[in-house]
Amino acid sequence: MSEPAAIAASGTRPRRGLRRQGTLVAGAALLATFVFLAFAAPLVAPYDPIAQDAAVRLQGPSFLHPFGTDNFGRDILSRVIWGTRIDLQIAIIGVIFPFIIGTTLGTVAGFFGGMVDAVFMRLVDIILAFPFLVLMLSIIAILGPGLSSFFIAMALVGWVSYARLIRAQMLVLKNHDYVVAAVSLGFSRTRIMFRHLLPNTVAGSVVFAMSDAVLVLLSGAAISYLGLGVQPPTAEWGVMVAEGQPFVTTAWWITLFPGLSIVTLAFAFSMLGDGLADRFGVHE
Repeated sequence: MSEPAAIAASGTRPRRGLRRQGTLVAGAALLATFVFLAFAAPLVAPYDPIAQDAAVRLQGPSFLHPFGTDNFGRDILSRVIWGTRIDLQIAIIGVIFPFIIGTTLGTVAGFFGGMVDAVFMRLVDIILAFPFLVLMLSIIAILGPGLSSFFIAMALVGWVSYARLIRAQMLVLKNHDYVVAAVSLGFSRTRIMFRHLLPNTVAGSVVFAMSDAVLVLLSGAAISYLGLGVQPPTAEWGVMVAEGQPFVTTAWWITLFPGLSIVTLAFAFSMLGDGLADRFGVHE
């Protein structure tokens, strides 16, 4: 029996396809749950996330407060639910702008080459000469603490990976026959870059964006933990972990549940990225 026939008989490909589909669906479903919580926070959260009640401060998980309360008597479950809004913004918006900037610059540099590509690569080398988190903290320190400063810092630093990825693929694809034919037909460079080449190179960047969302989420939580991101009393998971650190041995629930939320959302993006990678055949 030939190898293709043996594979078909054993059912390897259907099982592999089912695994691919299962990972993609599971990641999308988990992410959709967080999106639902973000939009439905006013309806789902049992309490006001910033309302303080000294009478119930530092109470453990109970029927009235399933995730317990913090040192100000605020309901942890409500703060976790409301924090979904902020952390989803961090993960999504923090990826969109670097994606757009990096994709555009990488496309132009890879297509034109020459001096344009040389200048682009020197700019990339300058940014990569500094550790990512150190450069982020420096920019935010200059702009001032806040979510907008974080997004600006991500846009200025995070585009490099997307640009390098697109540039590498563009250098290969621009010499293919269909590009030569498009040039012969008199198509403009802009049309060739963004209508013929970019659709064939962007799949890898979309997959990378899912993994990058995990890094952005963790970076946002870390910067909020350091006091340079979202400012209290806004409910944000990194802020909640920082607020619960002094009570980690006596009121573990303050840090546990927002920490688990960060890990779970990161896992959702990771599964979605893995499913998309298999779907687009990026690893093959």
